[in-house]
Amino acid sequence: MNIETVRFGNIEIEEDKIIKFKEGIPGFPEDDKFIVILNGEDTPISFLQSVKNGDLSFVILNPFKVYKEYDFEIPETVQKTLRIEKVEDVMIFNMVTIPEDMKKMTANLMAPIVINIREKLGKQIILEDAKYGTKHYVLGDAEQDIEKGGI
Repeated sequence: MNIETVRFGNIEIEEDKIIKFKEGIPGFPEDDKFIVILNGEDTPISFLQSVKNGDLSFVILNPFKVYKEYDFEIPETVQKTLRIEKVEDVMIFNMVTIPEDMKKMTANLMAPIVINIREKLGKQIILEDAKYGTKHYVLGDAEQDIEKGGI
C-alpha cells in the first residue's frame, strides 16, 4: 500500500504494520490507523504517521532511551482493550514538541502511547502519576527534569 505524506513523500507501507487506534489520537478521532516510522537504532526519535491523512505525522520518542527512570503501570482496562498478554508485546512512545529553539524540545510523559505490536493495537493514555508532566526536556539532564515533574 502506498500513501502520500507531507513529511516523507510517497511511502510504501506493509498493511501488517498498520496500528489501529480505535479511539484515534486525542484531538484526531477520525485518524485511527497509523504506522511507526523508526528513525534508526541510534536515535530515540521516531514518527507516528497517519495512514488516512498524509498531512498528519507526530514526532515520537522512545522514553526509555532518554529517561532511564521513566516507569508506570499500564492500567488493567488498557491492557484488556489492547489485548496485552506479555510485556514483550508492548512498545511505549511519547509525543514530542519541537519549538524553534531545538534545545527546548519537550516530551509529554504524562500521556504515553501504548502499542501492542503483536495485535497491532494502540492507545494514548493519561497517567495519574503526579511526577510526570506534559513537558519534560529531551536534551540536557532528563532525569533531573523528571524529579522536578517537568517544566
